[in-house]
Amino acid sequence: MEFRRPLPFLNGNGPRPHPRLPSKFRDSSRIRAWRTPIIRSLRPAGSLTLAAGMLLLAAGGTQAATAAPSKPGLHLLVASNTVTLDTTPNSRGVELYLGTYLGATGAPFEIQVKRRSYGDPVVATQIIRQGGKVRTRTLPRSMVGDFLGLKKFLHVTLTDARGKKVLERDQAICPAGEGARTEPGGPSTSPYPVGCAGNPFTLGSVWGIQRGWAIPARSDENEKPVKLAVGTYTATVTINKAYRDLFGIPAKPRTVRVTVRMRQDDERPHPRKSAPTLRAASRPTGPNVVPKGPKPDLRSLPAWNIKLTDGRGDGHPAATKKDYLAFSANVWNAGPSPLVVDGFRVKQGLMDAYQYFYDAKGKQVGHAKTGTMEWDARDGHEHWHFTDFASYRLLKADKKEVVRSQKEAFCLANTDAINYLVKNANWKPGNTDLHSACGDLSSLSVREVLDVGSGDTYSQDLPGQSFDVTNLPNGTYYIQVIANPARRLFESDLKNNVALRKVILSGKPGARTVTVPPHQLVNAP
Repeated sequence: MEFRRPLPFLNGNGPRPHPRLPSKFRDSSRIRAWRTPIIRSLRPAGSLTLAAGMLLLAAGGTQAATAAPSKPGLHLLVASNTVTLDTTPNSRGVELYLGTYLGATGAPFEIQVKRRSYGDPVVATQIIRQGGKVRTRTLPRSMVGDFLGLKKFLHVTLTDARGKKVLERDQAICPAGEGARTEPGGPSTSPYPVGCAGNPFTLGSVWGIQRGWAIPARSDENEKPVKLAVGTYTATVTINKAYRDLFGIPAKPRTVRVTVRMRQDDERPHPRKSAPTLRAASRPTGPNVVPKGPKPDLRSLPAWNIKLTDGRGDGHPAATKKDYLAFSANVWNAGPSPLVVDGFRVKQGLMDAYQYFYDAKGKQVGHAKTGTMEWDARDGHEHWHFTDFASYRLLKADKKEVVRSQKEAFCLANTDAINYLVKNANWKPGNTDLHSACGDLSSLSVREVLDVGSGDTYSQDLPGQSFDVTNLPNGTYYIQVIANPARRLFESDLKNNVALRKVILSGKPGARTVTVPPHQLVNAP
């Protein structure tokens, strides 16, 4: 059985840094306000991690078979029949990490999700591999309407110690979590991405569970915390009938005893900043060579998360009657080759940047100087920025520029899964988090990569990055996102580097409003 795997140079199967670091460890212009982190780690809380060969427990603590049945299928599993959930005096409630898993037996479980354009609906197709043959079937639209997972997959009820029902709800799942083997004979690795895509302009995504593996049966989306008193509860988890019938899943509920305990806010563990990865690569020698063959294809997405602020709290000088137009923007790589840029020390605070090129087999075949990298010492940054990766401008209705963002340098990271169905898409990219992607002041050299299928999102709400629209007249404008504005990077296509998003300003200075019409079928203001 054969799976599409990354090319040799599209690596990234090592440990993934956790995306939710304290703000002081993140580039503050990269804090995305669109939902939760887009390439998510769906790791359950506590110690509920599956290990190869462990015994899975069914309802009531009965041992389930350690050897998965040979017939292809999905099964709802639990790692333990008891879990402990922490709450704090100031929390909004308890998140129900119940330690349930969805396992695949006999064959991988794979779904490809795509839309032809932003004017077309999202379509999910199951890829069924069995007996050396491959067939497909389209999932009902009632099950998949976006790229966030399977809607209403689980049914969860929670009763207290007296048997009173305190919760009953349906929950979505992302069938592409961070998985682990459930049987010793299962494959040692999984080719599938970790997490579901939440960028509003995603075009193609892949969900999957490797044969003999299981992933957490949950999703970060639409799971509101539950207000629960300290005490014990019983959770009953079932897969809804529509999915059981479609995928042939056994109708076996799982029960978990839940203990809710109180902790003080300062008792909860905090993530730590990982040590930077230092590179000591040598500056390339020989002449610049830009070979024919595969190159990256950078494309801009329309802006979203568009809002008006007065700037206070975002680092702007405190002032009255000031209006700033903030937004998020993304540039992604449609391939078929990754964008690989290395920086090499020139002097304190400055590196020369070189772009590297690879043939269809992943062998490095050339390099060319392509600008510089600069050290950004500001609080919340403190890493190396590559210059001239993107540019943001506000245009009048006649498409003439009226305001330009001062954002000119970037720490490249694979923050968003945009289209994992393009040729050579890397389903498991590295450098997905800023604290590990762009080096520190002691780095001799830095490698920044934008992998095939992934994009890099920046939120423009810092001083000089958002647009000052205080003195602009009301009317129609366009936010313009330009990839590779100076054309210093070598691409396969320069004709798709610009995206526009229409906005309409109204109101009076100091109390402006903004209206953002849908972009075709994408209603993500």
